[in-house]
Amino acid sequence: MVDFELTQEQEMIRKTARDFVDKHVAPNVEEWEEQGEIPDEVVREAGKLGLLGAPIGEDYGGAGVDDLTYALLTEELGAGCSSLRTTFSVNTSLFGNTVEMFGDEEQKQRYLPEICTGEMRGAWALTEHESGSDAKAMETTATPDEDGYRLNGKKMWISDGDRADYVVVFARVGEEGSSYDPSDKESQLAAFVVETEREGFSTGTVMGNDKLGLRASHTAELITNDCWVPEENMLGEIGDGWDIANAILQKGRLSVAAGAVGIARAAYEASLDYAEDREAFGRRIGDFQLVREHLAYMHQQIETSRLLVWKAAWMADQGQDNAQAVSTAKLHAAEAVMDVTERAVQVHGGNGYSSEYPVERYFRDAKICGIYEGTNEIHKVLIGGEALDR
Repeated sequence: MVDFELTQEQEMIRKTARDFVDKHVAPNVEEWEEQGEIPDEVVREAGKLGLLGAPIGEDYGGAGVDDLTYALLTEELGAGCSSLRTTFSVNTSLFGNTVEMFGDEEQKQRYLPEICTGEMRGAWALTEHESGSDAKAMETTATPDEDGYRLNGKKMWISDGDRADYVVVFARVGEEGSSYDPSDKESQLAAFVVETEREGFSTGTVMGNDKLGLRASHTAELITNDCWVPEENMLGEIGDGWDIANAILQKGRLSVAAGAVGIARAAYEASLDYAEDREAFGRRIGDFQLVREHLAYMHQQIETSRLLVWKAAWMADQGQDNAQAVSTAKLHAAEAVMDVTERAVQVHGGNGYSSEYPVERYFRDAKICGIYEGTNEIHKVLIGGEALDR
């Protein structure tokens, strides 16, 4: 039987995350949005508190928390600043988990401790200009050369790519421009840890506060031009790339889903406060039936989204295959957060359309939840496919 009572450790970590948000995030998030970035010292402070490397094993500087506990942490970050939640997810769920799950002992010791403290930052580069949802169609190549590989290609929409010290880059092993069997795309894919200071590695277009949402998070184009990396930087073996990407995407998708719950919760709580304080026609607007209908729907969507996230996380902690559960949680949370934040703006009326109230930011940040880590449409395909393969 599933026990919905959180452990003392889980309650403590959630409180630590909430206190961190209240002290370091909430007072500054609007300034970060205007500047288009989050100060490095905020990330390092999270590292000092043990939040940044929470799911990474204790042997490598983390706290070794389970997936459910990390979902609790991620929800709190999402409620405070979705841009910061993205930085956490990229650094930990994507880069950190990739190295811990698929790296050898030397790679883990080399990269993870400083990732957990925030002294170094990680990113994860899978998406390209012409291969978003169809990731196997990537064109970045890794050509064998001198006990290593020369990487050539461009990655797009890489969160924190320009801020990272290390990037996991996925590439197709073979000569640039060479033909290959489309039915056997997986056998040539590999994953490499690339130090961003290496010759041939550069940053192209960077977007910050010129995006619809996540304005305090950088999104970068990453370019490898004859960028040589030693063979020891490969994670696993040639042909492991797709399995690595697919496994890690489950971690990232769960983080996005939990973060979406956080955004929705923040929008709901802001709406409750507004409905209690705002008056119209001589009454607080919370007394009007249709405003209460909005609030009831918002509450319902948040609760169901959270339960789906918790179930998917619990399944992972039990060692069960949770691919369908993760897609279900991510899809539902992404759709719900759009509905909830739209209703939050509506409850606020004209004020909801102004940046003076945070629901405007929540509404903008909500949209990306249905795009990155697999679009809503892709997750519908995945859920349906899993159902038919029963």
